[in-house]
Order: sequence, then C-alpha cells, then structure tokens
Amino acid sequence: MGIEAVVLKQYQNKVNQTLKQFGDYAMPSSEGWLKTVRKALGMSGSQLANRLGVTKGRVSQAESAELSGSATLKSMQSMAQAMDCRFLYAVIPKKEIENLIRDRAVLKAKEQIKAASTQMALEAQALSDEQLAFEVDRLASEIIEKMPSDLWNDE
Repeated sequence: MGIEAVVLKQYQNKVNQTLKQFGDYAMPSSEGWLKTVRKALGMSGSQLANRLGVTKGRVSQAESAELSGSATLKSMQSMAQAMDCRFLYAVIPKKEIENLIRDRAVLKAKEQIKAASTQMALEAQALSDEQLAFEVDRLASEIIEKMPSDLWNDE
C-alpha cells in the first residue's frame, strides 16, 4: 500500500468515525440549534444579546438565519461562545465513505459496460445478466483499487 493509499484511508477513517459519532444528529427542525440551546439554558434573547453586545433583534435575526440556511459560520461561532458552548461544523456522509465510493465505482462500471455491451449485442455477442453482474463487480473493484482522478466526474 503506497503513501497515497495510506493517507486516503486515514481520511476515510476520520470521516467514518464522525459518521458513527454524529451521523444521526439533525438540527431541531422547528427552532434550530441556537434557539434550542438558548432555551435549554433558560436564557432569554435579551440576555444573549447583552452577552454578545448586540440587540435582541440581532439575536432573533441570527436564529432565523440558521433556519433559512443563511447564517454565517462566524455568527454561529459567536452565538455558541456567548452561550458557553462550542460550535462544531461537519459534513457527514449518509453512509460510510467506502460505500459511497463503491456506489460510485459501480455506477462508473455500469456506464462502461453498457457502452461495451451495446457494441457486443450488435455483434451478437451479448452477455447474460449473470455475466454482466460479474463484470460490473469486477470492474467496480478495479476502479476502487485504482481510485482514478475522474471517479467523481459526471459525464
């Protein structure tokens, strides 16, 4: 295993660890994290505003911005700190990285085999469904092994 493969595996392990730890966490849908934590602390919007040195309206605006997706990382960080909390930011995959890579490799393999298979059918040499499935799996494994730079290119 080369150094690039070792580094790639380290990245994959880090992301998978995050998935296992936080994968099912979701923002409280009706109010968002900022308002939920503020309320859990028993802190009013005015009290948080005083801690931040801003108006109560600015706190309300920040809480609304979180819900609409327009909050900045900086505002989330400062609001969290003012509530004696940490702000964490993460991009968490829906499933383990290896599975995402495998799914993509299978898709790429199917695209390649479909093109070849069409040509073979024209020459009356079409593969059976079982042979096609075997070739997709074989080619997907080869793609994963090589991890080509165009794996994520959409064609």
